[in-house]
Amino acid sequence: MPKLFKTVLPAIAIAIMLAPVAVNAQSADTSTVAVPISGSGYAVNNNFYRVYFLTKQNGPLQVALKIKAQNDEKIICRLDAGGKATTIKVKASTTYANVAVATYTVAKEGYHFIEIKQANNQLPDVSEAILSGPASKDVKFNNSQYKGAPATHLTYKVPGDSVAAWFYSEVSVPKVADTTVNAYYETNGFSGGYMGIQHNSKEEKRFIFSIWSNYNTNDPKEIPSDYAITLIKKGAGVFTGEFGNEGSGGHSHLVFNWKADVVYKLLVGAKPAGDHTIYTAYYYAPENGAWKLIAQWDKTKTGGKLLTGLYSFVENFGDNGMDYFSARYGNQWICTPTGKWIELTSARFTTTADKVKHPRFDYGSGVDGKWFYMFSGGFKTVGTTPYGTVITRQANGTPPAINFEALPKQ
Repeated sequence: MPKLFKTVLPAIAIAIMLAPVAVNAQSADTSTVAVPISGSGYAVNNNFYRVYFLTKQNGPLQVALKIKAQNDEKIICRLDAGGKATTIKVKASTTYANVAVATYTVAKEGYHFIEIKQANNQLPDVSEAILSGPASKDVKFNNSQYKGAPATHLTYKVPGDSVAAWFYSEVSVPKVADTTVNAYYETNGFSGGYMGIQHNSKEEKRFIFSIWSNYNTNDPKEIPSDYAITLIKKGAGVFTGEFGNEGSGGHSHLVFNWKADVVYKLLVGAKPAGDHTIYTAYYYAPENGAWKLIAQWDKTKTGGKLLTGLYSFVENFGDNGMDYFSARYGNQWICTPTGKWIELTSARFTTTADKVKHPRFDYGSGVDGKWFYMFSGGFKTVGTTPYGTVITRQANGTPPAINFEALPKQ
């Protein structure tokens, strides 16, 4: 072998031994994801954040923060509520910087959170929680503008060409969701209106009944007189007025402190009046022991149609999407104009959650005997009901005992 090659080959061999070896990023679990506070972080008691994400893998999870501070600060972090606290020091800065926190261990897949707070219990100025390591692989999180929990819906299947003059249903909210505010458990939805129960604040709950105008506007002041929703009558203590910002129309509600695990009955009827339809809503609370009127509205330009497109939903109308929303829906019936009762036992499940527009996975539905149920929010349970699934409950078999002529007139 020539002398030149004898000299060069050992040098090449040494260089190969000393050179860094390229490693496939996926096999080394070096993926990094930035979970934004804007979509996945929630301020608790206005003094610390919980940043939620959904893991698919177990194992080490390296955590860093994109953070800035007006003064030198101590930041305390932990993984989940029972996790061991880690304290880091953050230098004063006018710009965000990445600061390493710790490596935690994810013991099981599912929703987890990183809790972040200042040592003085004030909200830290953090924009992202940065995750890496084996447990960060395939992590999912909400990076959309919607911090509320996704809505869930059940659209009921009406047999054949049956026509509904009345729609009856029952609802019960479990104690686990009783303190959750900004909640609308809609029970008797139909094309052009809806009714149900709401939890509006710590001090107020409601029965609600609203009718949309057929005039397309979000400002009720723009509705022409021939498209107006006109109040005919209302029950004692019921507030009535206009609503907008989601279409427009007539709104009515009764402040009523409904209770958890109590079954409330709701009934809405439709009666043709030429080119109009007269809609009337009633509720039955065990506290009263009798049917009560909510309101009666006259809707124009309906062609005199009755009740179609029947549905229920769970809705979070605030930004408190870390809270848990849940209700049971049961004993759905329609009554035809001739007085025939038909039970509705099947419903199609849908949701506003979307892998791109609103990537939340803590929602679902199911059947518990003679009840449908739906849940959303709280980052507790990952739903297993695919969008569009038809679910069926057990039939009750006994129609509601309602004397329509004896229902209250006001």
